[in-house]
Amino acid sequence: MRPENYQAKSHPPSNEYELNFGPNHPGIEGNYALRVKLRGDRVIEARADAGYLHRGFEKLMEGRLWIQNIALVPRICVPDPTPMEVCYSLSVETLCVLEAPERAQWIRVMQLEMSRLAAHLFAFGGHAATTGLYTNMFWGVADRDLILDRFEELTGGRVYSIYNLPGGVRRDVPDGFLERLAALLDYLEARLEDYDNLFFRNQVFIRRARDVGAMTREQALEWGVTGPNLRATGLAFDVRRDDPYLIYDQLEFDVITQQAGDALARNLVRRGELKQSIRILRQIIERLPAVPGPVRVPIPNPLAWNAPAGETYTRVESSKGELAYYVVSTGGDKPYRVQVRGPSAMHAVRVLEKLSVGARLEDVAQIMFSLDACPPEVDR
Repeated sequence: MRPENYQAKSHPPSNEYELNFGPNHPGIEGNYALRVKLRGDRVIEARADAGYLHRGFEKLMEGRLWIQNIALVPRICVPDPTPMEVCYSLSVETLCVLEAPERAQWIRVMQLEMSRLAAHLFAFGGHAATTGLYTNMFWGVADRDLILDRFEELTGGRVYSIYNLPGGVRRDVPDGFLERLAALLDYLEARLEDYDNLFFRNQVFIRRARDVGAMTREQALEWGVTGPNLRATGLAFDVRRDDPYLIYDQLEFDVITQQAGDALARNLVRRGELKQSIRILRQIIERLPAVPGPVRVPIPNPLAWNAPAGETYTRVESSKGELAYYVVSTGGDKPYRVQVRGPSAMHAVRVLEKLSVGARLEDVAQIMFSLDACPPEVDR
């Protein structure tokens, strides 16, 4: 090359470099990647990179019978699959003008709150690991397993229950189940003090999480944040209370909030919700025996079930935030269109990218886990 034609290549400053978090990093619940550009140890750019897990749920649902999708939707959020089943079932029931019997509604709420307990234990256990507190992670996984034991007894499945269906639930609670669930709740409530001493009052966690990944209430609303992440900014919005479904309007519980909007506040909200879920479940254990009747209503032959033409939008409060299904039927035996409005689609992309900028390298993983996202929701 002749010297006069040579052009020097442009190189970034020597202290700028790119780093991949993932696609299998413990900073998020699943195979997911966050590509960050750093200057020194500070993030100056962040880009979420999805596509490493289950994909295309919405399109798959268009090719399956109404009843077949019950086995598909729990996989959209593995740590908290029950809201997926319930919300989809509620959508189909609305289209077909069905209503689950009252006893089935009580059982559904019981399952939803059990799922919330399991998901929150998993979430703050994983967050603890991002700060080096692995004992809390082991405790959380072990105690979550005890909840999965009860899921297995109730539904036959530990993770994917496939227990809800349009018109109710598959079977009634087994004999002695409520007593065993009550004993589990006593154990979990007694364990909360241990979790507080090990994790929530631990100065390592408090100093690492305070002011990390902070957002204001105005930012949260602008970015579409919901659930514990929104309540951590001080806004007491919970679909269970503000737009009640099933029998939530018959239960007493508090909407837990914090003000700081940072990683610490998000975890403290989930800690408070553990107590509230135990409170809700105890009310169900006390009142369910007095609710007689069947657990499902008759439905047409599932293999030849043509739902009426129409559309519906149904929402519930999952452990991750507001979960909604927009379902369109043209009168056939399959959905014409299903859109899943999962909270992780926003939390794991736009919010994560914005909160990561300016963070130190060692705080990126805990920002990811403090948002408590399900990667399959992004690729749905």
